[in-house]
Formats: sequence, structure tokens, C-alpha cells
Amino acid sequence: MEAAVGVTLILAVAVTLAAGVPAADTRTPQLEAYADDAATVLAGEPPRHRGATRLSEVTRSASAFERERTALDRRVDRILPDNLLYRVETPHGAVGFQRPADVLVGRATVTSLDGPVTVEVWYA
Repeated sequence: MEAAVGVTLILAVAVTLAAGVPAADTRTPQLEAYADDAATVLAGEPPRHRGATRLSEVTRSASAFERERTALDRRVDRILPDNLLYRVETPHGAVGFQRPADVLVGRATVTSLDGPVTVEVWYA
């Protein structure tokens, strides 16, 4: 009886080790890192016209956002890898793509002089 219990225990341990542990999901932390990096780059860039940074320029007013919308969209597209889609939301509007409901998203928010800017990224 003791031998049977011992063999069963050893087999259970062997099966557990053979099956392995499921791999951790590394996609979400990577997406968070991409979003954080993009937000950090944008927060540190000089403005194209007026403001302390590029982000303070696009959050200053609705007219400033409209003027800088295309340049902001192009800049974020250049910052991120080609396999990512993105959305940047400001108090006066957003650039990028409409986010599908069923995707993993990385998100970073930075505060500019005139309000928060949120960068969301997901795999294409």
C-alpha cells in the first residue's frame, strides 16, 4: 500500500513537471512600456509653435489642437513600431485609430500644462 501511494505521488510530480507552468502573458507589460515610452517622448519634445512642450501645445486650445493634429499623428506613428496601432487623447480631441473592444491595450497618461494626454497602444 505504501509503495502504491509512493509511486502515485512520484507520478503526480512527474506529470506536473512534464506539463509545465503556463507562460506568463508578456504582451500587456510590453504594451504598457510602448505607451509609456511614446508619452515620455512626446512630453519631452519642444513645441512646433508655442508652448513648453509638444503636448502643452496641443492641449492649449481646440484651435491649437486642430492646427497640430496632423503633425501629432505623424509623430506618434514614427515613434511606435509598425506592428502597433495607437490613439492619443487630449482634452480637445484625439488622433490615431478607433480602438477595438476586444484587444489588449497599453495605456499611459501624462499631465501637460493644460490637461491630461492619454496614449493607448495595441497590436495590429
